[in-house]
Amino acid sequence: MSQDSINNNASFIWSIAELLRGDFKQSEYGKVILPFTVLRRLDCLLEETKDAVRDQAAALDPETDEQIRMMMLSAAANAGGQIYNESRFTFATLKQQDAGQLRSNLVDYLTGFSPNVRDIFIEKFEMTEVLKKLDNAGSLWMVFDRFCQIDLHPARVTNLEMGYLFEELIRRFSEISNETAGEHFTPREIVRLLVDLLIANDEDALSGKGIIRRVYDPACGTGGMLSIAEEAMTALNPGLNVDLFGQELNGESFAICKSDMLVKGHDASRIAFGNSLTEDRHKGETFHYMLSNPPYGVEWKKYADPIREEAEELGHDGRFGAGLPRISDGQLLFVQHMVSKMRDDEKGSRIGIVMNGSPLFTGGAGSGESEIRRWLMENDLVEAIVALPTDLFYNTGIQTYIWILSNRKPGERRGKVQLVDASGEQFWKSMRKSLGSKRRLVPDEARAEIVRIYGEFLNGDSGYSDVSKIFDTADFGYREIRVERPLRLRFDIDEDRVAGLRRDEKALAALEKAGKKIPGFVDLLLDILDDMVGVAWMDREVFSEDMNGALKARGAKLPTAALKVLVARFGETDEHAGICRDKDGNPEPDPKLRDHELVPLKEDWQAYFTREVAPFVPDAWVDEGHVDPTDGEVGRVGYEINFNRYFYRYVPPRPLEEIDAELKALEAEIAGLLKEVVA
Repeated sequence: MSQDSINNNASFIWSIAELLRGDFKQSEYGKVILPFTVLRRLDCLLEETKDAVRDQAAALDPETDEQIRMMMLSAAANAGGQIYNESRFTFATLKQQDAGQLRSNLVDYLTGFSPNVRDIFIEKFEMTEVLKKLDNAGSLWMVFDRFCQIDLHPARVTNLEMGYLFEELIRRFSEISNETAGEHFTPREIVRLLVDLLIANDEDALSGKGIIRRVYDPACGTGGMLSIAEEAMTALNPGLNVDLFGQELNGESFAICKSDMLVKGHDASRIAFGNSLTEDRHKGETFHYMLSNPPYGVEWKKYADPIREEAEELGHDGRFGAGLPRISDGQLLFVQHMVSKMRDDEKGSRIGIVMNGSPLFTGGAGSGESEIRRWLMENDLVEAIVALPTDLFYNTGIQTYIWILSNRKPGERRGKVQLVDASGEQFWKSMRKSLGSKRRLVPDEARAEIVRIYGEFLNGDSGYSDVSKIFDTADFGYREIRVERPLRLRFDIDEDRVAGLRRDEKALAALEKAGKKIPGFVDLLLDILDDMVGVAWMDREVFSEDMNGALKARGAKLPTAALKVLVARFGETDEHAGICRDKDGNPEPDPKLRDHELVPLKEDWQAYFTREVAPFVPDAWVDEGHVDPTDGEVGRVGYEINFNRYFYRYVPPRPLEEIDAELKALEAEIAGLLKEVVA
């Protein structure tokens, strides 16, 4: 079948959606047309063996084990996989029945499918409800009759061609449903770029006869990434066997993906339903290639408990031992989940994942995000990160990034990370018509150039300083050292402060408690403060000694707890005051002046402090008790990847004359509009 034939079939099926106008919203067209397309394909596939299946079903003992029964019936169907239908109906015989019975007959037909197919139509596509709505609208017979007119038998439409047809329908329905397109549909040029990067320089691993490669997507949506990965791999080696695995949380997307696998002849049981993070349906499995576009900025609060339990109980023996990101964004959970499924052999695994900017830099040293980045870098798993242009996706205009991970880096890439800034205008072009937030696309020639830059491991010193740079993994790390400065307090006793203390019930209660062994302590202390109005101290130790002396003169002693109340009430920071010291004579830090310095991981923190801090704040020191919990060294280790820092481009401001001329032109335009209003 030629591309024209595929487009013609897609256009014919697309035209059936016109029958739904007025009774269904445009965003609901796909919920009717896609399941009917799958249904027609399976009907054409199974029609020839219908009698054999029904004869086999009649011959089986009612007590036959269910698994054996399914094997016998699927063998009779001879359709590949466990697919059969033991209903008495086909599309051809349904058309011969009373039109008024079509809905009930179609339900009978659906329930006659093997359990794996029946689940798709009834539970995920909710097709019984679709049939009901079509019947109530008086459109059921027209839609059914139009589908009877297209022949989707494998002899006329191969599995590969059917896949193209199905993908084209998904694309069209996604385009007219912009409010949800981004949730279920990643732009195909982005998927192709991701796949090309994933298999770049991998011809040897994909060559040969009898080679099997396992591909997995933990958030597979409608299955587009899996399909394009298979297409690209088999283009390199037509004899390659590609086994596709996936899991999807959204019921409708899952149904579309599983249906796509069915119509292409894949084992649809490998597409699982559920949340990959909490219900790993492929537990214990490993894969050669993994790729995904997980949801951006989606909180994982509602299913946090099992994830936290796994992280705490299993640590690095589980999937989330590196750390847990903030509850508002679970992208890095998917990264860890995929890494846990890497093959531990000479072939290893490669991962391609599309994420927004948050996983690059969100979270400081010691945070979950930073610890995950640290784990990825210290285990040398990050091969490259590619920055994409903005406005590529249907439901968001934000910038996105493709991460390429590998546990079998070639020699020249070991210990290195390649950053590619493909956000420049040479890598995108504007679309003639926007689709939601999607205003740009990456053309084929730009995609090829990005893959070439990555594949040839081009560095800035090769003339690509604005596009590609190579770094050591440690270049993204730093130590966050805590810089302290001494506490300096002055004390002023004035009437307002003393009056304020008399009104502060909480402070008075604290003084009462501190001096409970001294009769009339609070009144005695307030009298002393009244006598000291107008006195000031520039040293806390002298202030303490004077307060103690005044109390001793009246036969009392100042309790330590009472001194703390007085310091809090009358003390205030003053850079000219004396340094406050602890009982060992060491300076006390002022929490308000505490600061943190980020020292590059490759640099000695002491040398950094001597050069960058000490000359400007001579009284500062580093808190050597602020250590990293993993390596025990001074300063907490953090990792971040700041593209703007590495690919900063200075854009000079516009000349003042140009701005002034533009303002004058606007003023003249406004004045003209005002004259029209007045006239």
